[in-house]
Amino acid sequence: MTEENRKIRLGISIGDLNGIGCEVMLKTFQDSRMLDFCTPIVFASNKTVSNQMKALDLTLPFNGVQEASGALDGKLNIVNVWKEIPELRYGEATEEAGSYAIKSLKAAVTELKEGNIDVLVTAPINKTNVQSEEFNFPGHTDYLAQELEGESLMFMVTEDLKVGLLTDHVAVKDVSKSIIPRKVRDKIKTIEKSLIMDFGIQRPRVALLGINPHSGDNGVIGQEDDEVLRPVIAEMVNMGHLTYGPYAADSFFGSDGYKKFDAILAAYHDQGLIPFKTLSFGQGVNFTAGLSKVRTSPDHGTAYEIAGKGIADHGSFKEAVFMALKIFKNRSEYTELTQNVLKKQRPKR
Repeated sequence: MTEENRKIRLGISIGDLNGIGCEVMLKTFQDSRMLDFCTPIVFASNKTVSNQMKALDLTLPFNGVQEASGALDGKLNIVNVWKEIPELRYGEATEEAGSYAIKSLKAAVTELKEGNIDVLVTAPINKTNVQSEEFNFPGHTDYLAQELEGESLMFMVTEDLKVGLLTDHVAVKDVSKSIIPRKVRDKIKTIEKSLIMDFGIQRPRVALLGINPHSGDNGVIGQEDDEVLRPVIAEMVNMGHLTYGPYAADSFFGSDGYKKFDAILAAYHDQGLIPFKTLSFGQGVNFTAGLSKVRTSPDHGTAYEIAGKGIADHGSFKEAVFMALKIFKNRSEYTELTQNVLKKQRPKR
């Protein structure tokens, strides 16, 4: 099979073994039609996945391989990252489950960097039990920002709603001091670049939400909106960017006004994710924009409360798979088109 015709190699990190990550992955690929779109490669072990299937009463054939390069099209492939059999304790945040989640993630990221997989979908981890001397990050996004080239942006996306964050895993008390003009400029440029390159939107319109209630009410409720956001927005507009705001966050999503924009840039985590998940839960995807490689994840966590019961909804994981494939194709087409334009513009010697 030629490089042009081969299926996209989709890597999957297994996430917390005591959560619903493996369950939603298995349910997604129980539908054999999914294998028509990509070649899935899960980083775990044959025995681990077999034990999960037995515990969840799921049946799914898979192909065990020692490395991603040995994956077969038309099969669910499992790369054996470890030989031992971790204990399953559904619903518990154990140190063991956290360590295996990171082993899976690191193996997948290594293969992603080396080009042996094309995209990465990460199953949920618990941010507490993954902490160690070897992994000291508040989440996937921060680790990937270190490992991959580019400026990362936490971007929650569906076909119709896209919400990026100025600050992601930052304590609320530290939000305002974290938002400085340079960061605002960089995030606007990153979100615009992603909309153009990853989603095919030529002239993206981006709305910014205010930092303070009512965007500060002209300084009555904080100065940050007037002193940081408004000057940067005006600067970007003068440079030709379609940037708007800051809008009061409490009313922004209450009408269809948000639909006028291609993306919304929220000041902090909950300001953006609460309305996003309310409007799109089960369909949303967490995409790490701005990096050299494509990574997506479902919009939910480990869901310990239902882990091991076989009732987890795999809709968001399935959407994360489709979104990763779509972004990869869009980005490949964009790269090809821009390279062709550059070739045409080069003067003849």
